[in-house]
Amino acid sequence: MATTRTVKQRIPSQPTSDGDGVKIKRIASFNNAATSPFLMIDELKSDESRDYIGGFPPHPHRGIETFTYMMTGHFQHRDHMGNVGELRDGGAQWMAAGRGVIHSEMPIMTDGQLHGFQIWINQPAKDKMNPAKYHDFQPEVMKEFTTETSGLLRVLAGNLHAQGEALQGPLQDTGVESIIADWRAETSQAVTLNVPSSHNTLVYVYAGTLLVEGTQVQSGELAILNAGDTVNLSAESQTGALLLSGEPLHEPVVHYGPFVMNSIDEIQQTIDDFNNGVFETY
Repeated sequence: MATTRTVKQRIPSQPTSDGDGVKIKRIASFNNAATSPFLMIDELKSDESRDYIGGFPPHPHRGIETFTYMMTGHFQHRDHMGNVGELRDGGAQWMAAGRGVIHSEMPIMTDGQLHGFQIWINQPAKDKMNPAKYHDFQPEVMKEFTTETSGLLRVLAGNLHAQGEALQGPLQDTGVESIIADWRAETSQAVTLNVPSSHNTLVYVYAGTLLVEGTQVQSGELAILNAGDTVNLSAESQTGALLLSGEPLHEPVVHYGPFVMNSIDEIQQTIDDFNNGVFETY
């Protein structure tokens, strides 16, 4: 019998900066079992180039996957393995850092606007020392579902059932089963989504206000949902929201800057490897 998910907790995003002074709104949740496997959500939104012009110069990662989604604006990726990619409006890119990667990320406005997200997904302990991987996905490959009553749903990663329709996102090879989708709706539009009952499921509202089974969630808030297999969303105003749903990892998380491992000893080894130039040999 289907059970409907309700809101367990709402977490407001916090303004901060990263990279070369890039202004972002962040949800950091490294040690919250209820959000696993998702570790962090950064929202980049600006109509002022000075808020992001320095971008994210070359920096390392180990032990995570990053998923970057640009709704408005371009995003240039370069890494030490020779991968180069530039997202257009509506595109996404995925990187599994594994044992180590050094990359740069440079946002570029479209028509004076920039709006996108970077999501950190934890890698299972068994994958943290695998070789790094990178893929980008331009807007043409994104799967969309729209009706007059349910708004527009874009499935970016994983497999999602919406209003009885089975939708498959272009990204399928995440290390842990995950679903990422973007829902945009006008006032009074509503959608019913089906997600695996074993998943942790989150909703991040980036525009307007919506209801999750009667609980109001506002722009800039993350809603952590209770257990269930059905998510009912309804728009109280013109609304945009990300749905994140994933199989939780029941493993210890030790986080230090751009590194996420399972123990202090592994973090220290990672720091030593980076300082000794080991990352550049992968």
